[in-house]
Amino acid sequence: MATMDEIARALGLSKGTVSKALSGAEDVSETTRKLVLEKAVELGYARMVRSGAPKLAVLITNMAYERPEDFGYDVIIGLRKAAQPAGFDVEVIPLTAQIQAQYRYDEFMLLRGCRGALVLGLSLRDAWLRDFETCRTPAVLYDNRAGGNPNVTHIGVDNDEGMRMAVAHLRALGHARIGYLSACRGSYVYQQRYRAFFRALRELGLDDRHTLAGRAEHTSECLQSHLPRLLAQGCTAVVCSHDMLAHSVLIHCAERGVAVPGALSIVGFDDIPLCRYTVPPLTTVRQNRAELGKSAFYALSCQLGGVPISTLLLHAELIVRGSCGPSPIPAEKEAQP
Repeated sequence: MATMDEIARALGLSKGTVSKALSGAEDVSETTRKLVLEKAVELGYARMVRSGAPKLAVLITNMAYERPEDFGYDVIIGLRKAAQPAGFDVEVIPLTAQIQAQYRYDEFMLLRGCRGALVLGLSLRDAWLRDFETCRTPAVLYDNRAGGNPNVTHIGVDNDEGMRMAVAHLRALGHARIGYLSACRGSYVYQQRYRAFFRALRELGLDDRHTLAGRAEHTSECLQSHLPRLLAQGCTAVVCSHDMLAHSVLIHCAERGVAVPGALSIVGFDDIPLCRYTVPPLTTVRQNRAELGKSAFYALSCQLGGVPISTLLLHAELIVRGSCGPSPIPAEKEAQP
């Protein structure tokens, strides 16, 4: 492990200046701080936090987490429940575009004195996604992937398993033509769920034409353009990429007199707390959010112990509620092209 003295010698600076730069002192210029952080990462320096307990970070963006009904809330609780008995503190840090522009991931972790991080909500457009291809500090990416880096672990639910459960449930109810709706194209996980949906259709012998899917950046386009198109093609059921989109479809159908589940069955994905209170209650694929947090700590602790884990997937669970019912079209008619 490199020392402050080695960093100072490599840069021709005093040890005091290096110490101030690493501790975030205000009397060090941003240029000097950047040079020190880059050299510290290059030499493998690990900053020891004086508070005693080693620290992990939750870096979160594009995801609500402050209230119990928010998706990220239980994930963070699960991580803390696993990390704190093992002697780790957990710091939650909103990950802004400014942070990503100002620092590399390794530099930021060094500056904050964090040994590793769980990263939530990162999109394909975020600058740090490339950092995770080469970073040295352990990172766990939820529903994202940075291939080839042994310091990064991908965690999530098994989307193939979840989609197959959803499609198999609808087929058992007599639905032969099932549509798919997805909002937010700039997401790794929604791309994966799109592919998983069509794999499930093929495996179960159902119509798998790609015209049966509608993908858009915004929910409004899914509702106003793609949903009517799917209904016009004879879809009697729709699987949505996430629960909030499914909830919007439920409201849209109610406003336009499309009975759910009488005329259309709807399945979501994630099982956020809202699903129990929609009208009708939403059938969905559950991700156990607390267990995701615990698995993140397991992956980080393995990384810190020198065991590189590539992927850790939890089993999916289908939660059947009132938004799905028998197909309104007789099976012999629905099977016709």
